[in-house]
Amino acid sequence: MTASLFSCGFAIIIGPPNAGKSTLLNELLDFKLSIVTPKPQTTRKKITGIYHNDKCQIIFLDTPGIMKPQQKLHESMLGIIRDTLKDADVVIALLPYAATPDGIDVEFADELFANWLQSTGKPIIVVLNKCDLVSAERQQHVEAFVQKRWKPAKVLSVSALKAKNMVQLVDTLHPFLPMHEPLYPEDTLSTAPERFFVSEIIREKIFLQYGREVPYSTEVVIDEFKEQYEDDPTRKDLIRCSVIVERDTQKQILIGSKGAALKKLGQTARKDIEEMLGRPVFLELFIKVRPDWRKKNNLLKSFGY
Repeated sequence: MTASLFSCGFAIIIGPPNAGKSTLLNELLDFKLSIVTPKPQTTRKKITGIYHNDKCQIIFLDTPGIMKPQQKLHESMLGIIRDTLKDADVVIALLPYAATPDGIDVEFADELFANWLQSTGKPIIVVLNKCDLVSAERQQHVEAFVQKRWKPAKVLSVSALKAKNMVQLVDTLHPFLPMHEPLYPEDTLSTAPERFFVSEIIREKIFLQYGREVPYSTEVVIDEFKEQYEDDPTRKDLIRCSVIVERDTQKQILIGSKGAALKKLGQTARKDIEEMLGRPVFLELFIKVRPDWRKKNNLLKSFGY
C-alpha cells in the first residue's frame, strides 16, 4: 500500500444522550475504551479512540450527548463538543431509530443540523443506529427521509450493539480523510493517559451500582498513581482516588452500611482496572464532599472541564 493511497483524519461522533456513541466507538476499535451504562449522560469528556487498518487511520472523537444545559457542568460538556467539532475532518451525526412516524427524533435532528452542524462546513455522515430493531423496509424509508430533509454527504444504518455495518461505516468515512500518513503507531488505541481511564472505570461502576441522582453528582479524581517497580513484579500499582459528591447524604449512600457499598465499588472497579492495565493494583477510594461542585467554574476547571 503506497503512502498516497493511505488516508488519515479526525471523525467526531455527535448525537443525543444514549444514542450509542460510546458503544459505537468501542465496537469500531474492538476494545472497551469508552464507558457504557444504560443511564444517559455517562460520557462527560472527549474520548479519543484510534482505528487503524492497511488503508486508513481514523482518530475517533467520542463526545458527551447534546442536551439542554441545566448546570455549569452541562455547559462545560457542550463546550467540549463545540471545541471538538473544530478539530474534526468529518462528522458522524449518530441518531438512533425511534418508534415515531418518521423513525427518528426529528425535533432533535433539526436542532442538531441548525445549531451545530450546518455552520461548520464539515462533511456530515448521518449514522442511524439500532437498525437491528427495525425492518429493512423501515431502514430504507428513514434513510431516504433523512437524505431529503437534511442533505448530508451520506446516510448509513448500523447497529453498534450487534456490530452490524461497521466495515461499511469505515469505508464511508475513508474518502473524507485528508491526510496521507498515519499520525500514530498502529498499536495505539488512545492518546489519553492510563489514569484517565482508571477514573472513567470508577465512574462507570458508580453509574451501574447506584441509582437516582448519585451518579450524576459524582466526579472521580486520581490523587496518586504509582506504578509497580519493574524489578519487583509482585508489588501492586498504588492508586488513590477521591470520589467527589455534593452532599453528605450522597456520601453516606456511596459508603453504605458498614462500608459495604464502597467496598463493592472498589472491588468491581479494581477488577476492570487490572484487566485494562494488565497488572495488579491496590485501589483506595475516599469520598469527599464539595457542595454544588457542578455549578462552580473553579471546581469544574480543576476537574478538567
